[in-house]
Amino acid sequence: MDTKVKLCLLLAFFSHCDSAAAQDSIVSDLPPALLKGLKEIISGNYLKGLLDILQFQSFYSNVWTPDLILGIMKYLSGQNDLSIVNLQGSVINYLENVSEDPRLLLKELRRLDSQQFQLLMKYLLGAKNDNFDMANIVIDVETIRERIFQCPGGNRTLFLVTLEKCLPVLNSVECVDLVSQVLRLYGPIYLQKEVIESLPSELPEDLFRNMSSVLRDLYDKISASTRRAVYEWMTLILQKTHMANDINGSMSWVTADNLWILGRYMVHLPIEEIQKIHVNEIRMFISYDNATKQLDTVYDITPDLAKAFLELINASGFDTRNISTIYRLGLLVCFYDNGQDLDSAVAKALLHQMIKCNQLRGFHSDVQKLKSQFLQIATLNQTLNESLGSLSDAVVGLTLSQLESLSSEAVQGAILTLQQVSGWTKSQIMILAGKYLHSEKVLTFSNISQLGELVSGIGAQSFYDMNSRDLLTALKVGLTQHASGLSPAQQEAILSKVLSSGGFQAVASDMNGVFFKEVSLSHLLAQGEMDVTVVKDKEMRKSQALVAYEKLSHKMPLTDLLSTGQLVKGLTCEHIDSMDKPSFLNHYKLLENSLSLLTPYQIHCLAWKYWKVSEATIPVFLLAVLPSERFASYSIPCGSLLISLGKAELSYLVLNASKKERIMNKVDQCLNSSLADAYQLDMIGNLICHLSPKIIKSGISTDVIAAAINHLKSCRNLSPSQNTEIKYRLIELYGHPSNWTSETVQDMAPFWNLLSKDEFLDILKKFQNTVLQMVSEPPGIPLSEGILSVVFDAVRLLGVNVSVANHTADCTGIMGPSADDIMRLMDANAFWSSAELQCIDIDTFTKIVHILGAIQSFNESQLSVLKEKAKEAWGDLPSWKSYHITSLGHIATALSKQEIDELDLSNIDAVSALGQQAEWSSVQVKAILHGFLNDSAKAPSDLKSYHLAGLAGTLCAANAKQIEEIQTSEFRDVISRIGSLPCEMSVLQAFKNKAEVVYGKSDQWSHFIINDIGLIAAGLSKEEFMALDPGLMPYIQPEAIKYIPEDIFQELSPRQIAHLGPENGAMVTESQRACLNATQLHSLNLALDGIRIKIPVVESLPTITTTKDMSSPASESTTLEAGYCILLALAYHLFILWRCHALPF
Repeated sequence: MDTKVKLCLLLAFFSHCDSAAAQDSIVSDLPPALLKGLKEIISGNYLKGLLDILQFQSFYSNVWTPDLILGIMKYLSGQNDLSIVNLQGSVINYLENVSEDPRLLLKELRRLDSQQFQLLMKYLLGAKNDNFDMANIVIDVETIRERIFQCPGGNRTLFLVTLEKCLPVLNSVECVDLVSQVLRLYGPIYLQKEVIESLPSELPEDLFRNMSSVLRDLYDKISASTRRAVYEWMTLILQKTHMANDINGSMSWVTADNLWILGRYMVHLPIEEIQKIHVNEIRMFISYDNATKQLDTVYDITPDLAKAFLELINASGFDTRNISTIYRLGLLVCFYDNGQDLDSAVAKALLHQMIKCNQLRGFHSDVQKLKSQFLQIATLNQTLNESLGSLSDAVVGLTLSQLESLSSEAVQGAILTLQQVSGWTKSQIMILAGKYLHSEKVLTFSNISQLGELVSGIGAQSFYDMNSRDLLTALKVGLTQHASGLSPAQQEAILSKVLSSGGFQAVASDMNGVFFKEVSLSHLLAQGEMDVTVVKDKEMRKSQALVAYEKLSHKMPLTDLLSTGQLVKGLTCEHIDSMDKPSFLNHYKLLENSLSLLTPYQIHCLAWKYWKVSEATIPVFLLAVLPSERFASYSIPCGSLLISLGKAELSYLVLNASKKERIMNKVDQCLNSSLADAYQLDMIGNLICHLSPKIIKSGISTDVIAAAINHLKSCRNLSPSQNTEIKYRLIELYGHPSNWTSETVQDMAPFWNLLSKDEFLDILKKFQNTVLQMVSEPPGIPLSEGILSVVFDAVRLLGVNVSVANHTADCTGIMGPSADDIMRLMDANAFWSSAELQCIDIDTFTKIVHILGAIQSFNESQLSVLKEKAKEAWGDLPSWKSYHITSLGHIATALSKQEIDELDLSNIDAVSALGQQAEWSSVQVKAILHGFLNDSAKAPSDLKSYHLAGLAGTLCAANAKQIEEIQTSEFRDVISRIGSLPCEMSVLQAFKNKAEVVYGKSDQWSHFIINDIGLIAAGLSKEEFMALDPGLMPYIQPEAIKYIPEDIFQELSPRQIAHLGPENGAMVTESQRACLNATQLHSLNLALDGIRIKIPVVESLPTITTTKDMSSPASESTTLEAGYCILLALAYHLFILWRCHALPF
């Protein structure tokens, strides 16, 4: 019999025991374990009792015999004042409460004995099923587990109680297994050094190894302070064990086996300890088959530690110049320091192993320097052409001129190596791809499939000239994974070509990632019927989703519409309004799970719908979206308010600052302006980023502040006053920065910007390698200008590197930065003076031009110097190739109109590289556009869609006549891209005129069209805006709102302004607002506050139907379960009556 049925029947017996017992003369002694459980339940210890019954049930098969059940009834009938109906309700309420209140759960778990606790944890962690169907209302373990896991603080309770109960008896296998499980599940969140410090210092060897294994797996997921505590705990036990077993009086406790146990924590060994390791132990360790795997993972090892290990390995009898030894060194090879008199073969072996050095945390400039040395050795007595395929990823260090010197045959022969290398710059890739395809007149799938990452070096024109079937095949089998490295021109060339092959549905189904997102609206609109495979698992623009939802809603059930990829982006307010109450409530969970895909306007519509159909149960985060007066007047229990808002992103939901402030005032009241314990911290979740400075300063208790600071590290856009108080609490917790440990410095890196220059200099001097390693580690820590200046001074003045002297006359007494300096400094390179940049050695410049070109904060003088340095390196401007222009990056913005005129801009790839830079003057942009048209001998009417995509912001220099001449079919394919260009109003108006050629007059535009054209919508005339249906206003892209001229914006009707919605309303500029009259301002405030004004249906919408039900909300699910149980109880009651009358006694 199904256990679910058994337990429901047991409740039925409970509810009818008196009548059954009256007719039953059988007296049966109950098993002690079962009797214990029944007594616990009757006395109100529900969890204990239920666990005892579960434990009893697990010992027997077919346990629920008629005799046993009748014995239970006999026992219960003798209990005075027992109302079974009330008991059943109490058990249900108890289980709901205990699974939703972490403090109650903590209290109840602490009351369990070790056997009961371990049994419960086995159920909760999914390790025990015991043929027990976990979907019953009486002891629905699956639901309890889900509620505990989702309840803020529930996981913390499981973590804390497990440690409380198990740490004192950690020498038991059961407790070690349980602690291991909760550490794996919750360690990344809750494991702090205080927990590690509480671990026992003595454990049986096998249990210690199990715990060590778990802690090794957590290395990357825990803080630096916790890692240090783990290392100290492990070494304490290892040292004790070693001393107890050491009969030889060895100098060091670090044996081969202990190194293996330490795993990645070996990087915390002091150099002095490494130097004491016996050579026999290191020899044994290196001989382990798994030693290389371990050394491959020491990503945060420092040069000093690595060199200490290398010296020890060399002294142990392993020749580190032997190739077989080199293959065993793992990441130690990245700091190889035995490079004198190496031969070419050993140098190549080292380079081959050093490909893994990209995984190191920092020190990349040191590694690159070492690779350059080995590269020189590896190419001795060989040309670069001859050795190209054996140089591993050291080839990334080759300059553009070195790559230019390679023969096509050499590149083709080494392509399998080259295409596996990471770290290429775009300009390097362009050269190599050109060399590889040098002899190919027309590209095929066969030859581009060999390129790997280098495929992004193929020109847009070459892609467009390919056979469409070959290109589609390439798209299916790998080209898509390199899409992020393709320029807009390349992407559009591929897209337009594959779509030209016909069979849109089949072609689109094979697309993903960036390609489908750029499919034009016209292609989607042209499809009579659309198959769901076209949009499944696709990234989509909102306008695409609006069209796709329209087409698919006729033939797909609502459940599928809301759960298919990003299709939910196309859900309109009309769709939401058209759902009846049962449909909306049944599908609400799907919508809630897709909140990250919904716009604030869609969430606003969702909130109003929920209010309409079920005001009493509306989630608090949706209530916050509604007008302030509704939120203020609604009675919300503080727990529900904090939990619901804590799970949401308040800044995304509520865009109005004053409205957000009112919500946070309510939060402050609920918190009583304080955070007293960790459970409150869990409860507020993301709200911590919005706490008032007052609470941060004095309301967070000392017991919670460390955890609170860890949460605050993930907050973006903290206010200056919040940051001031955070710094105060940091110093209160950790002391003055000059006294911070290395681990504190690492853990508090997100708050470095809060420190003064002097404070940061203190920690930089003390932990120079650590800080510079973290600064140079991509993507790096975003640092303020003041902190960057300290980093710059440290690199330049504290002797980290020796700059390179430039012996030209203009550089007398000036030291130009070295390549090492520039690689270390990253964004801090902006502090080099123009004179110092002028004195960069040419070889250095060609090696690191891509780094300098990525820096956005150079001033005009610095950019001008670097531009001249590029001329010095590459010759006159007319001789520059596309890859030269690409490698300049932001430096290109220093080119004057005359210099731009000198460039060969016939290639759209070069123009595309220029178009991706933002800070051009109107004169420069016009020169680039004219340069391309003149050099390529193209008129505007000759431009293909990929030309338009590549021109990007350069199109803003086009005049109305030129825009009018662009082929409508080509403009149509990239209209959404063009709609992202922040052009002057006259250009936007010309684009709007062209859009009308594509889509018809603006008064006929639908919601998906006005959304798709982006900023072009701002080009509508006063009359056209006034004629615009108010229902279209929320579909205008938010960025476009601020581009609407004030004289036109002030002509919008109050109804149109009210329909902007919260998101677009928040984009209204101060100058636009200043032009509005009182009525219009009132309408704007209505939009900002979330007032719902019925929006007329923009287009006829299909009736939304569904062919299958969704899971009901939790409260309805409980009702269904209860009904199921009651029906069974009733059926069994009738059965009992029949049996009692039928039995002969």
